[in-house]
Amino acid sequence: MDLELRHLRTIRAIADAGSLTKAATALGLAQPALSAQLKRIERTLGGALFERGRSGVRATALGEMVLDRARIVLPAVSELQQQAVQFARTGRGGWRDLRLAGSHGAPLGGLLDRLAADHPGTRVTTLTSWSERELAATVAEGRLDFALVGTCGAATPPESGRVEWREVSDDPVLAMVAAGHPLAGRSEVALTDLAGAAWAAVPGDGCFADCVTAACAQAGCAPGRLYETDAGSCVHLVRVGRAVGFCRATFPGAEGVAVRPLAGSPLSWRQWLGWSPAGAAAEIAPTVLARAREAHAEARRHGVGMLHPAHGGAGVLHNAMQGAD
Repeated sequence: MDLELRHLRTIRAIADAGSLTKAATALGLAQPALSAQLKRIERTLGGALFERGRSGVRATALGEMVLDRARIVLPAVSELQQQAVQFARTGRGGWRDLRLAGSHGAPLGGLLDRLAADHPGTRVTTLTSWSERELAATVAEGRLDFALVGTCGAATPPESGRVEWREVSDDPVLAMVAAGHPLAGRSEVALTDLAGAAWAAVPGDGCFADCVTAACAQAGCAPGRLYETDAGSCVHLVRVGRAVGFCRATFPGAEGVAVRPLAGSPLSWRQWLGWSPAGAAAEIAPTVLARAREAHAEARRHGVGMLHPAHGGAGVLHNAMQGAD
């Protein structure tokens, strides 16, 4: 096996975390997988890089030498990548192309439409990923110009040290139930009303599932099983009464589904726009941020959030099948 940059990042993450358990969490890996990867790296480098103790792990002499080199190589490669991207895209005529990305539910289409209208000579391409961590890392490495990601509550987006994040929106999370569900007749739904119910959610490496569990625990209840699937299947499971769901204010509604505010607004969802402060994208970030906020506002006007009076309020949302658009 040849040594790769990702191996150096793994070594640095273990050293920074001080334990394999914490490093595995930061890297989004299971600890056994990280341990196996570390063993392969150590075989490649010819010896142990860390010693394990009661308080965690400590670098060996070989590990310290490798870490010293990694702390030089990784920033240099990152800077090279950002400079190369900037050189390739910035010329006398300005931006040649613009690469945007978003996690599920981000108002990426509206942002693309606005930027294409503002700069008709610029080629705009997009990417979507379930992983906020992947998008943030790609922006930090200079392979994307901007990313739209979401977090729940007071959580912050990944890579905050290498990516500049600005808030696009902050909306209450709403509950979805089948149109014929007894809760559909209420003006709002309490988390305790959903105790024990199965719920559907799209996949991702963010904190939303943890936030739901924590909010339910605080309310004195517990969610049931989780169905993790794509957005269309989530809506289907809600429609047929197999699960309840949660949605954002930009959800456009769906036939056979009723959307209701959660009493007390115990959950919120924040959208963020991120870019590399060292990249060429930083020059146009204020304009892109303004357009992202406009795109979200439009998506909310056409979504179920238009019937919700304010963050923290308790308005009535009509069944989507009756024309909540």
